[in-house]
Amino acid sequence: MVVDAPDAVRPRPWLAVEFAALYIGAPLAIAFLLPPHRMFTALFLFSIAGLLLLWRTGGFQWRNLIRGRRMPWWEVLGIAVATLGAGVVILSLSRPEALFAMLRARPEFLLLIWCFYPILSALPQELIFRPLFFHRYGALMPSGKAAIAVNAAIFSFAHLMYWSWVVSAMTFVGGWFFARAYLRHGFPAAWMLHAVAGNILFAVGMGYYFYSGNVVRPF
Repeated sequence: MVVDAPDAVRPRPWLAVEFAALYIGAPLAIAFLLPPHRMFTALFLFSIAGLLLLWRTGGFQWRNLIRGRRMPWWEVLGIAVATLGAGVVILSLSRPEALFAMLRARPEFLLLIWCFYPILSALPQELIFRPLFFHRYGALMPSGKAAIAVNAAIFSFAHLMYWSWVVSAMTFVGGWFFARAYLRHGFPAAWMLHAVAGNILFAVGMGYYFYSGNVVRPF
């Protein structure tokens, strides 16, 4: 497994500070300081900052985003089935009234989410947490599976704003498979897995946990 080296124009200590500010400081500020209704605005600005950093990173080829090995359709099917099963179990135990609630009550709204979530949410998240993470900050990471574990942990930490162990656990597991797909198969595969997993979550009713209006801070 090969992790891209970051841009040589930045010294390693500065990259570490930049990494901490982007992937640790920003999620902490969003989770602790911003009211829930401002979270998506903050996430939008966070995404813009990440994309600008990726653009300024030397050696990165944007055309690589549309390149990759053959799409791992068995992995796509596997994550769809696993997400569906996990969502059904979690909601059956915690919020049975939310199980397939949107599909039953507002199927047209669910269809709208299915159309826009892959582009407006999954795509910018994947750009920031996969190409930017591994290309710009790759030299700061350990090798092999440890790099995937760090990426999954950072991806999960970015969802701290929801203050939910369910969200933290699911985003860690999802982040692991998205990162592995990115390193093995390229960006299109990671994006596909993320988009499918997210759309399945909303279809099964797990949007309850990913809705800022339901956020309850523990303080």
